[in-house]
Amino acid sequence: MAHFIFQDGKEIDLALPVTVYDAAKEAELITREVIAAKVNGEVVELSTPLTADAEITLLTFADEEGERVFNHTASHILAQAVKRLYPDVKLTIGPSIAHGFYYDFDSPVSFTPDILKQLEDEMKKIVKENLRLERFVLSRQEALAAMKDEPYKCELIENLPEDEEISFYRQGEFTDLCAGPHLFSTGAVKAFKLLSCTGAYWHGDSSQKMLQRIYGTAFPSKDALNAYITAQEEARKRDHNKIGRELEYFTTVDVIGQGLPILLPKGARTIQLLQRFVEDEEQRRGYLLTKTPLMAKRELYKISGHWDHYLDGMFVLGDPDDETKECFALRPMTCPFQYQVFLNKKRSYRDLPMRLGETSTLFRNEDSGEMHGLIRVRQFTISEGHLILRPEQLAEEFKGCLDLALYMLETLGLKEDCSFRFSQWDPNRRDKYEGTPEQWNEAQDIMQKLLDENGIDYKIGIDEAAFYGPKLDIQIKNVFGKEDTLITIQIDMLLAKKFGMEYTDSDNTPKTPYIIHRTSLGCYERTLALLLEKYAGALPLWLAPTQAVILPITSEFDGYAKEIMAKLEAVGMRVEMDSRNEKIGYRIREAQLSKVPYMLVVGANEMAEGTVAVRARKEGDGGVMKVDEMISKFCLEIAQKKR
Repeated sequence: MAHFIFQDGKEIDLALPVTVYDAAKEAELITREVIAAKVNGEVVELSTPLTADAEITLLTFADEEGERVFNHTASHILAQAVKRLYPDVKLTIGPSIAHGFYYDFDSPVSFTPDILKQLEDEMKKIVKENLRLERFVLSRQEALAAMKDEPYKCELIENLPEDEEISFYRQGEFTDLCAGPHLFSTGAVKAFKLLSCTGAYWHGDSSQKMLQRIYGTAFPSKDALNAYITAQEEARKRDHNKIGRELEYFTTVDVIGQGLPILLPKGARTIQLLQRFVEDEEQRRGYLLTKTPLMAKRELYKISGHWDHYLDGMFVLGDPDDETKECFALRPMTCPFQYQVFLNKKRSYRDLPMRLGETSTLFRNEDSGEMHGLIRVRQFTISEGHLILRPEQLAEEFKGCLDLALYMLETLGLKEDCSFRFSQWDPNRRDKYEGTPEQWNEAQDIMQKLLDENGIDYKIGIDEAAFYGPKLDIQIKNVFGKEDTLITIQIDMLLAKKFGMEYTDSDNTPKTPYIIHRTSLGCYERTLALLLEKYAGALPLWLAPTQAVILPITSEFDGYAKEIMAKLEAVGMRVEMDSRNEKIGYRIREAQLSKVPYMLVVGANEMAEGTVAVRARKEGDGGVMKVDEMISKFCLEIAQKKR
């Protein structure tokens, strides 16, 4: 007999052998919505045999893990359809992703929209056939023989660890190398849509062959699919890649390169405002401003460990393997540069904590397939900082970093869209990380305690830490649901020692400090992209590159309009005047389409009475106001950073 505890607290005892499905059915918890399960925290399919006592959580499509199982099966249905219609196509990988799936194919045929429609029709046939997905295991030799006509699958098999179980899934005539888990059968995938086809390098490596990646999404019902498609259409309207270009915040140029956007005056101004906001707030909180070089010799990165752990992500100037010549690299981070500020002279415990902040331009050699507007680029600017401190100051300083990050997110209106991820090391991948298990356990225990004490609701991400320490990643999704890191706070107990950083403690003994790596806002380009999407281009008054447009009804009122413009500029507002020979209604619509917060119309009455007819972007007609009253209103809204 084995004892099973379900998520609702129900407990049952059953004789073995028994599957997850059988146990759930016996517990009277099976419904049509249940598609997978977690057994002792591991996601499995319902047909998985239970071999001992277990805690079982049943999953539906509403659960993130359940949705991924569902979409993974949809990716296999797509691959089966491709092989039916195009038998010569070679298979690679087909994982589930957030709200969908993709599959990469090596195909001599270009997957045009017409072909995607043909594939959808074939997928419908496979769903109607209701094919059972059957899992089986083969030895390495058997697996290679089974996949002899699929070179990419053979490569994957050959790269598996010697002791790895090699599993496959069969549905009808189609078999795929896969770890699972999956649905019972293809018939459960009631509604799906193939969304697009793009290029993708094998292993994400530009030196490898370019493949064709088909993206799709799947749902248990047509209504859910239609609701998702409608939401995606709305998301496309808010996509910063669209509105950021239309509103002239940024552009890209082929001869400059992918991931290297040009910030136009509006974008440059908004990022300048964000930088000033961050730098002023950091100064208020005791940060010291630094400015360090954009590149350094390889020797600096060797000390930090980046040369060994991050070389592929760096832009190197020179031959990295020729030790007889100088070799430089553009910086992918600021930490080893800012450490030199601490190392500039001898330090005592009285100098700590030392909070160093910098508006840093960084360079990272991202894969071309990862580039996306301003969200993922190869050159970017970041609000980077490093706190050098005594061990007993760690809790208070970590809390201060967290408070600063939350303040920034709250002020910008992004906090409600964020989630928290406690990124830890993987002890099974020791070659990827610096330090001993004892050091990692200590650092992670400290961070977990700090997160719990500060009431942070977080998820744990294994093998997502930096190579020198655990971190808290504050995650945010763009309009399409793709998640990226916006702000990071890391605890580091390793790099200070590697750089010989010491301070004299109160007992006159030398001590090695701890370091917190943190961003207060993260990447400014990414933040701008998220703000454009959040507000659909209509940025709050304090961040808007143009805060008001003055509209004289005819040219005879240009002089009065210029007087008002001068008064607004005198209090620091960013104002433009539109005195074109166009109808006033046309110019108002132009300003509204440009997402300007306020339109100020002046004519004969306004000039005679010293007033302005105020029209707000949100509220519409705001009535006539005295100039000084209007300026006070604007200044208060800016000072309060209203959203």
